Amino acid sequence: MSPLPYDLDPELYYFPRRAAADVLTPNDTQKVTLIVAACYVVAIAILPYLEELLYPFKLLTVGMHEMSHAIAGVLTCASVEQITLDPHEGGSTRMRGGIPAITLPAGYLGSSFIGACLIACGFDTDASKVACLVLAFFWILTLWWARRSWIAFATIALMAALVIICWLVAHSVALRFLVLFIGVMSCFYAIWDIVDDTLARKVNTSDASEYANIIGCCGSRFWGAFWLIIACCFFVAGILVGIAAFKDDWHTQAEKADNFLGGK
Repeated sequence: MSPLPYDLDPELYYFPRRAAADVLTPNDTQKVTLIVAACYVVAIAILPYLEELLYPFKLLTVGMHEMSHAIAGVLTCASVEQITLDPHEGGSTRMRGGIPAITLPAGYLGSSFIGACLIACGFDTDASKVACLVLAFFWILTLWWARRSWIAFATIALMAALVIICWLVAHSVALRFLVLFIGVMSCFYAIWDIVDDTLARKVNTSDASEYANIIGCCGSRFWGAFWLIIACCFFVAGILVGIAAFKDDWHTQAEKADNFLGGK
């Protein structure tokens, strides 16, 4: 007779570990996606040499950064007055009220979170379509706050046209890689910006320096490094969620894409 009232089956004990390993093992389609994402990372890493080519995407990323500030402001009862996108200085968000301890880090962390979500959606065509619809809503919201900025209108109009073209061509496969690129750009540009503003140059007017002044401890480099770690975690999480959630191969994704909101 067993000394325990139940049996410990080793197969049952090791099943969750095996299942997790299977879920997080990329298939052939996902491996291609990972290779493309790695190429995007390299392109963004040499951004100064590709600045003109990536300029519209950079402005879009800055817009998402400022939109994150604005949304955090609204959630903390602030009155958002204006979002500005400057071709040389980047962006700025002007608001009254709110909680600065929440609205200041929301720019970097919000754009990193959005980037991670887009990276995950970039593993699947239908998920990319849904992501574009959600992005469209937030772009319209951003345009309302940035209605005096013609640069914001031009940037979002260009992105909207690119999304429509990618949506309608070749079973929307191009849309998936566009969403993946915007996600990687948003996530890694936030990381690059944190390093540039707080760890490399230590800009006195950066979000991190203002946050350190409000909190009253640790300094801008500490908070920049802290946000950098969180941004990197978001990037890794986006990759893992994409691998775990979207296992369809190219053919299956193409069939589903044709039956979901068009895209021949």
